[in-house]
Amino acid sequence: MNTATKPKHIGRNISRIRELRGMKQEALANAIGISQQSVSNIEGSETVEEEKLKAIAEVLGVTTEAIKNFSDEAVLNIIGNTYHVDNSSAVNYGCTFNPLDKLVEAYEENKKLYERLVQAEKDKVEYLEKLLKGK
Repeated sequence: MNTATKPKHIGRNISRIRELRGMKQEALANAIGISQQSVSNIEGSETVEEEKLKAIAEVLGVTTEAIKNFSDEAVLNIIGNTYHVDNSSAVNYGCTFNPLDKLVEAYEENKKLYERLVQAEKDKVEYLEKLLKGK
């Protein structure tokens, strides 16, 4: 099978990268100011308008080229070519960071973000309660 002639499905690539990032459609939608349904429609489209693609790429932390050229095979090739398992220890060849560290880092960042959001909600409730008592 010749994959070079197969057109890239940009929407599917966006969906896979978003999933690999552990991001829900709703979170992506909120980040770029569109509805979750719009994200769903984009992910179902083979082509995506360049401006939208730029906004999505920025939120996902990748380039538009990375989205356009993304493939599960490429990800598996990168993983397969950068790790050599020998005597139960992973030896890293060519990969300049530990993907697990990046995953933990992203998880910690999400945790901090959620904590800030929860605190903002608590502050808002407290403020509204004060307003109501003041009446």
